[in-house]
Amino acid sequence: MQKHEFKIEDASLALQRIDKVLPQFNQEWSRSQIQDWIKEGQVKVNDKVVKSNYKVKLNDSIEVTEAELIEADIKPENLNLDIYYEDEDVAIVYKPKGMVVHPSAGHYSGTLVNGLMYQIKDLSGINGEIRPGIVHRIDKDTSGLLMVAKNDVAHRHLVEQLMAKTVTRKYTALVHGHIPHEFGTIEAPIGRNQNDRQSMDVVDNGKEAITHFNVIENFKNYTLVECQLETGRTHQIRVHMKYIGFPLVGDPKYGPKKTRDIGGQALHAGLIGFTHPRTGEYIERSAPLPEAFEALIEAIRQEDVT
Repeated sequence: MQKHEFKIEDASLALQRIDKVLPQFNQEWSRSQIQDWIKEGQVKVNDKVVKSNYKVKLNDSIEVTEAELIEADIKPENLNLDIYYEDEDVAIVYKPKGMVVHPSAGHYSGTLVNGLMYQIKDLSGINGEIRPGIVHRIDKDTSGLLMVAKNDVAHRHLVEQLMAKTVTRKYTALVHGHIPHEFGTIEAPIGRNQNDRQSMDVVDNGKEAITHFNVIENFKNYTLVECQLETGRTHQIRVHMKYIGFPLVGDPKYGPKKTRDIGGQALHAGLIGFTHPRTGEYIERSAPLPEAFEALIEAIRQEDVT
């Protein structure tokens, strides 16, 4: 069991329900998971068990007891993952939209890791028992390709390439607004949003973040762009495109209030390339846009001509 302790020091959180407040302290906690823990008496305020509708007060002391994931809980599952490349050291796999990369609170099965454990015999252990083989991540509602390490030596090499900014990562995104120029570079530091702990933002003391983009197709009210990451900060493309005034379509966190309900942001990690850890060969693979993404683009094209 793992205990987490918090104190309500932000006045803006006061009088909010505790099941809404706690996920702001830990991005991997879902509201439903918090509600389950509250029902089980695993959440205390000032040493007393509370209900989900409890409204926190300034200076409240909160204790959350979280049952740790153990190796036995993470089971191989046949999820029919598409593997675009595989050898004895590395693999490139496709993560569908809606799938979480690795097990976490509220997501104990159906993750990419569960599928990898079923389809790939060996996975690196550097990131521990709940993240075998995972070198980097993409958001739950982003589709696309990921590098996977099958041993620790390969894992270290791939991480070194990410740190050296030599991995090629290209994404397709549909954004609100008509971008008037053909290409650009966004260089703006990203860090935790001071008013919403679950969100990222461009902040003065954030970490270096660089996104290059070029326009693929313009529409009346939208633009289809290709984004290439130079760095890999959490929610980088989503934050950067919002920062320059062109938020992603369907993005529930960074998009406008009036956006298309497509079950999450219109973002696809379509290409990844890296130097093979053993052979030194450059490996690159690309994945086409999901059918739903293609259908969305076609629907917008039709709207423009009617």
